[in-house]
Amino acid sequence: MERLAMDRIRDVIHRLRLGDSERRIARDTGLSRGVVRKYHQWAKKQGYLDASRPLPDEPALYEVLGESPSPPAQQSSVEPFAEVVKDLLDQGCQMTAICARLQQDHGFTGSYSAVRRFVHRIRPKEPDVTVRVSTAPGEEAQVDFGSVGMLRDPQSGEMRAAYVFVATLSYSRHQYAELVFDQKSPTWIALHRHAFESWEGVPKRVVPDNLKAAVRKAALYDPIPSKAYRSMAVHYGFAISPTRPHTPQHKGKVENGVKYVKNNFMAGQEFTDINVANQRLKVWVRETAGRRIHGTTREQPLARFERKEKAALRPLNKAPFELCEIRLAKVHKDCHIQVYNSRYSVPWKFVAEKVEVHIYQKTVQIFDNDNHELLATHLRAEREGTTRTIMEHYPEELCQYLLLRDSVCQKKARDVGPATTQVVEFLLADHPVDHLRQVQGLLKLTQSVGPERVEAACKRALHYENVHYRSIKEILNKALDRDPLPDEETKPPVSEHTFARSADEFFPPDPEEEER
Repeated sequence: MERLAMDRIRDVIHRLRLGDSERRIARDTGLSRGVVRKYHQWAKKQGYLDASRPLPDEPALYEVLGESPSPPAQQSSVEPFAEVVKDLLDQGCQMTAICARLQQDHGFTGSYSAVRRFVHRIRPKEPDVTVRVSTAPGEEAQVDFGSVGMLRDPQSGEMRAAYVFVATLSYSRHQYAELVFDQKSPTWIALHRHAFESWEGVPKRVVPDNLKAAVRKAALYDPIPSKAYRSMAVHYGFAISPTRPHTPQHKGKVENGVKYVKNNFMAGQEFTDINVANQRLKVWVRETAGRRIHGTTREQPLARFERKEKAALRPLNKAPFELCEIRLAKVHKDCHIQVYNSRYSVPWKFVAEKVEVHIYQKTVQIFDNDNHELLATHLRAEREGTTRTIMEHYPEELCQYLLLRDSVCQKKARDVGPATTQVVEFLLADHPVDHLRQVQGLLKLTQSVGPERVEAACKRALHYENVHYRSIKEILNKALDRDPLPDEETKPPVSEHTFARSADEFFPPDPEEEER
């Protein structure tokens, strides 16, 4: 009689007492009908089918059943190569390489699964042991990104890969979460600010992963945070404590938080766009995630946060941190650096040198990379392709040349017409170096389409207050300069084929029609 787990044996006897058939018991328990029949006969013989008697305890079952004979051991197909396998393991070979070596060099015909089972038997893997770290209220927050698939970008209307940023307070497990389209430094900085503002305070320490926006150089004992991230830490008064490389378990609280958002909020959901998703996520974080019973603390994260952790956070700096990014840029021969496809001037003495660029939300500051002296401050370009130039950054002789070119262009514009003159003066009045090339291109159009059409196109551009070179060239390409402006009085053109005599002379009226 084969030996089964004690609880399953008692379950069979209990079902027999209730009057269940052997067929029904076998179907529900997954045992064969033969095994159920044997235990039925044994229980009947021992009197255990009598409901007045207690079910047999484990010692009684062991005494009656005894130890079941062990099945004959089947030798592994890898056993003849045991010494070879041990030697390869000592050399650091992985199991796939061991299987390939055995097949190529020793005539092994078995499978990789056989090698894997044999290795696990002779070299059992030690279980991973971790220490659960408890933190005091307000001491730590863990932050991380997780991929959430594709979401619609409301600006372009296209589907884009999206990520969820999750910040988890280690004591209360209360979260902040937001969906974004990138993991760049400006986004990283803004997300931290949003998290602190939602908590109305700052933890003493933030534990990020080793992504580039947070850590400039990942290392085991001395990771180097990025300059912008360090500046933010100083501004808000928190310490940066990056995890060791390739050890996600060191920030397990936020790792679990990311999975929780992905599996419980994102899974099975469809959103119109990322803005709608973020609106619903904000409510979900407080009403659902914040009010669930957490598996470790056995409390609601939001209640635990409000009761103990909120007051323990550092006060939030009233002035929001605006620095988005710090990067190095090379000064080109035209005395400009390029940042996000826009150009900013730097004093000419730093041509071919690298300067440190501090990018804020509204301004760009450029510093000498050696002594950190401020070289220039520019308004940040609102759109790509913009050039910000300070004339004093050019050598004196070049400034004089540029000013001379300005006067030449203005003279040529006056020869074309008043509208062209007004456009050229408007462009050269605001950053002449930036717009000089546009003016030169505009005046060059007179050679291809003639001064009359250029003057008409400039007049139309002034009317619609869009006087850039591209818009004027587009007017010419579409021949819109030939169309009258809306506020002009227009008369229908007279064609050279218009009849000189009236239609009555060609088609006299019918006398009968006149009598009627």
